[in-house]
Amino acid sequence: MDKVQVRIDNRARLMSALLAMTSWPESEQKRKPHGAHAHARGTRRLLLPLEKHPAVLILQALLDRGMAPDMFYAYAMQLEWPSLAGGELPSWAPPTLPRHLSHFYQNSGLETWWQDEADVWQSALRESTRMFEQATFYDLLHPFVGDYTETLVFIPNVCYPTDTEIGLLVNGELCCIAPPRIAWGDNPPWPFDEDPTHIYRAALSQYGRVLIGRYLEHHPDALEKASQKKLPVSRQFAEKYSTWQEQFLALFVSGLVAIYLEDRVSAPEAQAFVLMEKKARGLDELPGVISVLRRYLTGYAEGQYVEFADYLPFFAQHLRVAKTITAL
Repeated sequence: MDKVQVRIDNRARLMSALLAMTSWPESEQKRKPHGAHAHARGTRRLLLPLEKHPAVLILQALLDRGMAPDMFYAYAMQLEWPSLAGGELPSWAPPTLPRHLSHFYQNSGLETWWQDEADVWQSALRESTRMFEQATFYDLLHPFVGDYTETLVFIPNVCYPTDTEIGLLVNGELCCIAPPRIAWGDNPPWPFDEDPTHIYRAALSQYGRVLIGRYLEHHPDALEKASQKKLPVSRQFAEKYSTWQEQFLALFVSGLVAIYLEDRVSAPEAQAFVLMEKKARGLDELPGVISVLRRYLTGYAEGQYVEFADYLPFFAQHLRVAKTITAL
């Protein structure tokens, strides 16, 4: 349960290849110009004859309507491979999607392409496996989200998205599909095992986000009471995360990552992460969030709180105080 399983999954690879033919790659570059992995660029070249395929057009239309790629991946990860059969068709999907998806794969040449690029994928698998040999997350997650029985899975992705992780809870597995860390300018991305902060942040952010999201759904009274007190966040942060729950989730997962890095990796790695979160996302509140989460963990260990729902209504208030103290 606590050991992270690392694997390559063809269903995820298929979705990444499909995403390569939409406007997503251009959108990534508009957010921040960077060098995509050579495999990702090669996948786009391979699939260029299928840029008007119905499966591509369906995904493009969904993206244009604001649908996150997570939902498309979640559907795909329920399907059987290689038939792509099974899986309950979600409400957003047209009834023709399964047929178009299967036709796309059968006519894409991806099977041969993946065989030709096997060394690239195996390198990503080896690098990622090395990083998770000693990683354990249950002891940190459990006080916040309670018991969970899902298997934690990490799926390295050298195709698209190249700048975004995807977290999914499907069929008893909690999956993080993540790219390597992007480099400066047009340089190729880093290997998965050269930046511990990146890979642990990617995985723990997605595991924590999905699990705490489910926990909040099961504790609506605590969430409602907590959300009555405004979170002390910057204007920049509030513009990016408009609702209380969105703000809380972003604060929570960043605080969780910082605690993990400090306790399990090194203090310098944690400090570098906090600094980057301040610069990249305007998260000036992160030191206060870390203090508040550690305060809860201490109270939980001492029996002051039975579960996180007992503490949640005090989160905003304690964060306001902690933010003031850490700013001194």
